[in-house]
Amino acid sequence: MASRNLGDPNFAKTVILLVRYDAQGALGFILNRRTDVPLSRALETIKAAKDRSDRVYLGGPMEMPAVFALFQSPAKLEGAESIFDGVYLITAKPLFEQTISARPTREFSMFISAMPDGLKINCGRKWTGRLVCFPAAASEVFNSEPDSLWDEMIRKTELQMARSETTCR
Repeated sequence: MASRNLGDPNFAKTVILLVRYDAQGALGFILNRRTDVPLSRALETIKAAKDRSDRVYLGGPMEMPAVFALFQSPAKLEGAESIFDGVYLITAKPLFEQTISARPTREFSMFISAMPDGLKINCGRKWTGRLVCFPAAASEVFNSEPDSLWDEMIRKTELQMARSETTCR
């Protein structure tokens, strides 16, 4: 999550689910940049998306021009990458179509590639004090009010800071 003092307008007030960060790079999704574009319009060539009005999120990696989906399932989702606690990343078109056909609502989010410069986060000096990390939670990934997610996370951060200051005295 971007802290209050992050001046980069591309990431200001963003909540990012960091899926992978390794020698090959980073893969993450901005959880609070929902567009006005319905799934049916973004995926006109996919029959299963025809009547879908749920809105697409802007904020997937630019290096990989593609469509990504995050989906929560209590059962293992074959062909998808397990991210955490029953949350899966879907990148394969057949699985994507199959999942959309099942008509998921609240526990499904689609992302289109448009994250500025990808998620090339240097977790060292450049970003120190500008990003706040939390363990991932499905309630935040599939938040029904993504526009208020950053404010919620800032309050959570400030509450944790206040608690730690009182225990340090």
